[in-house]
Amino acid sequence: MTSARSADETFRAISDPTRRALLDALAGGERSVNELCAMFDVTQSAISQHLKVLRDAGLVTPRREGRSRIYRVEAEPLRAVYDWAAHYERFWTAKLDALGALLDREAAIARKGGRS
Repeated sequence: MTSARSADETFRAISDPTRRALLDALAGGERSVNELCAMFDVTQSAISQHLKVLRDAGLVTPRREGRSRIYRVEAEPLRAVYDWAAHYERFWTAKLDALGALLDREAAIARKGGRS
């Protein structure tokens, strides 16, 4: 599988809010399918389909424990998302710097006004 294809699969997998919520739940530790189903207001079939998409993208891995499947998160594929979003960090930083400068100016004006 090419790197671009795996990145595309990662982005596709996390595009769904339920799958992102499943990843969030698994970030807290391993969980069985039944535990995951209890956390969501969807059918076990739907959870299984979401887990398959996450598994195919390499974002989760299952293991057998008796009759249960226990899932854990595999965060490495999310590096592509982080790297892509980091490219836009300069926009956020510039906006936060501008906001900080504005707040500093307003605080200075307020201090001057308070001394009059």
